[in-house]
Amino acid sequence: MPIDVIAPLDLSPGDVAAWSAIQAGRPDLRSPFLSPQWAQACARVDGPDRRSAVVAVMRDDDGAPQGFLPLRPTRFAALPLGAPMADYQAVVAPLGQPIRPRQFLEAAGIGRFDFQNLLSASPWFAPYVRGRGESQVIDLSEGYDAYAAQRRAEGHDILKDCAKKRRKLEREHGEVVFTALSASADHFEQLLAWKRAQYRLTRQTDIFDAGWPLELVRSIFARRDPDFGGALFTLEVGGELVAAHFALRFGGVMHCWFIAHNDAFARYSPGVVLIADMLQWAGSEGVDEFDLGPGDYRFKLQLANVKREVMHGFVGRASAATLVREAQYQVRAAAEALPLGKASALPGKAMRRIDLWRGLR
Repeated sequence: MPIDVIAPLDLSPGDVAAWSAIQAGRPDLRSPFLSPQWAQACARVDGPDRRSAVVAVMRDDDGAPQGFLPLRPTRFAALPLGAPMADYQAVVAPLGQPIRPRQFLEAAGIGRFDFQNLLSASPWFAPYVRGRGESQVIDLSEGYDAYAAQRRAEGHDILKDCAKKRRKLEREHGEVVFTALSASADHFEQLLAWKRAQYRLTRQTDIFDAGWPLELVRSIFARRDPDFGGALFTLEVGGELVAAHFALRFGGVMHCWFIAHNDAFARYSPGVVLIADMLQWAGSEGVDEFDLGPGDYRFKLQLANVKREVMHGFVGRASAATLVREAQYQVRAAAEALPLGKASALPGKAMRRIDLWRGLR
């Protein structure tokens, strides 16, 4: 099949509609990060996706779109469009499509494509997978009460604990107020300030230092479209903001993106209390899934009732860039196979840190 390589903002209305229709027909691709709206939002801000992002569009003989893969070509290899801000990657195409991943690379003139959290909903990439992980998801399709009963039946008391901490907050500090879909710019900026302080405290890379991620999240916060837009949730106690959570809303999916809290209230776990309020709110608002994203944080494991497989690896054509990545993965695999304790994970951490840095440039 022929493949067109198009800048995200140059996609025709027909291409955008076809992309959305394919995604709607595959529940396993129901994520804001796999939507045309995400690709175009990233391309609108002054960053690497405006400069170089493309969408490889596979077409049938009549020119009708049959598959989409967003990419950000760099000097030596392509990254996922939106990296490192996008939690997921995938080829958006019907499962029956005969797809060879190297076709996309050839069409775009790319020697290598690195992926970090590719959904297993892209089975065409299975030969190129070098490792697998899990993303934690909360399925609310049967309602909040059924979900809460399921958590209790499986021995998880996190929702009960959140209710206790909420009552304690109220007793000791005043009225607890939960706000859904807040339009408060002040609260949004406070969330970002807390998050950046958290990055510094934990010696993580402050992704917002690059500038364009800050512009991206602010532009999405300003977007109120329930089919794709930002959703700010807040928790106030005695008139003081104690926790805030910024999510991406995509129809009935809420993807939890950035969460932070006031350290003065840390002993009450206000961020998790806020999530518990969000889950109860969702039942009457047409939201049936909360995606907590990749990671094995304790609160995620206790709240999630669905595991979503994600994969990391690369696909490459014959090139020096492909040989370099292959060597990196060989070192990583050798280290992870040895009984070195925490040292076994160092090559993998180094690769992820380098990829983070590459994505922010």
